[in-house]
Amino acid sequence: MSFINYASREINCKIVYFGTGLGGKTTNVQYIYEHTQNQERGKLVTLSTENERTLFFDFLPLDVGEVHGYRTRFHVYSIPGQTFYEVSRQFLLKGVDGIVFVVDSGPERMESNLESLEELEQTLERQGYDASKIPMVVQYNKRDLAGAVPLAELEATFNASRRPYFEAVANRGEGVMETLQCISQLIIRELKGGK
Repeated sequence: MSFINYASREINCKIVYFGTGLGGKTTNVQYIYEHTQNQERGKLVTLSTENERTLFFDFLPLDVGEVHGYRTRFHVYSIPGQTFYEVSRQFLLKGVDGIVFVVDSGPERMESNLESLEELEQTLERQGYDASKIPMVVQYNKRDLAGAVPLAELEATFNASRRPYFEAVANRGEGVMETLQCISQLIIRELKGGK
């Protein structure tokens, strides 16, 4: 649910990077922050928990254009993936405009990826969202791992809705900005009425 600031003529949108613990959400957000020009971003805020960090920053990309005369600002969140942070994840998904679901490509991580996807769908449903209508991009991270699950298997398991997807190696920046650009464009298209 975008927030409109009429005084500054800005639309504020929320992008959440969601996925299993240690799957690459934080790495994505850190890379985006480090490769966004200073004048286009706000301060990076880190909320450390015992085992994982939640990152937040906002930025004003120059290439997405205006929506009905308003600039668009995105607030980007990486949220904790461990199951005992369920309340935090529920809170951070409130008012979400777009989701990047980050899948860890390691074969030993498939079960936790599936649990994370199920939790995402259940949380959205509990909050009254139609998960099929929320802009979402799937990112298959850690594609450089030896023995990474084949793309076709990942797609069959995690992308039945045929959403846009990207292969990534977030710690090298591969696929990171492409994923962000895609989710940003999907949100902008939704704000413009699906055009």
